Amino acid sequence: MQNERPLILVANDDGIMAGGIRALVEAVAELGEVVVVAPNKPQSGMGHAITIGHPLRLTPSTVFGSDIFAYECSGTPADCIKLAQHYVLHDRSPDLVVSGINHGANSSISVLYSGTMSAAMEGAIEGYPSIGFSLCDFSHKADFSHTKKYVQNIVREVLTNGLPEGIALNVNIPALTADPIKGVRICRQSKGHWAEEFEERTDPYHKKYFWLTGKFVNQDPGQDTDEWALAENYVTIVPCQADLTAHHLLATLNQWSFE
Repeated sequence: MQNERPLILVANDDGIMAGGIRALVEAVAELGEVVVVAPNKPQSGMGHAITIGHPLRLTPSTVFGSDIFAYECSGTPADCIKLAQHYVLHDRSPDLVVSGINHGANSSISVLYSGTMSAAMEGAIEGYPSIGFSLCDFSHKADFSHTKKYVQNIVREVLTNGLPEGIALNVNIPALTADPIKGVRICRQSKGHWAEEFEERTDPYHKKYFWLTGKFVNQDPGQDTDEWALAENYVTIVPCQADLTAHHLLATLNQWSFE
């Protein structure tokens, strides 16, 4: 039927009980039929990991009320998309995959580590228009009230115009502060890295363990990057793809002798 509402698949990496996914579900439920498959516990930093060494469990959930079909999954964000496609949705295909809203930014190099964006990228790999949403506030009590407008506007545009196959949008939204958000910028991913440190600690049994800490270092002075735009209080949109080939190096490598 032409008047059917679009089917929107929702996932995240902070877990099904996180405030961010509740804000995302509330925003997109006004735009289509929503099905949620999300991890049953936090899976931040899992990247595009999939579960192959032990069973996956899928349990129905009523956390979003009786009007939303929701399931919690014992696996990773990418697992959630795979299970949704092959089991939960049966013979249906989502018109859109959305992931988030992540508690914390997923700009620059963080996109490689992000479970939020890996769920979105899994959707894109499977051939569905996909978007990952993140809020630049790591607090579990983060205020998502200002994100609804941007989520709905971006979702509407993608539902209307579609995306090229294999592309997922990485959307980062500044935290709510006294300064108004200036608008939306289409950006490239900033070049940067995490300056990591491992703190050596001792547990109550006097056994040594390590805790990863560090800070992000932006190496990119460009004013067309996500890091620059977020610092200027813009919502950023970066189109992402799974192809990691360094195409500019192919011609050079073909001149080398490997035999």
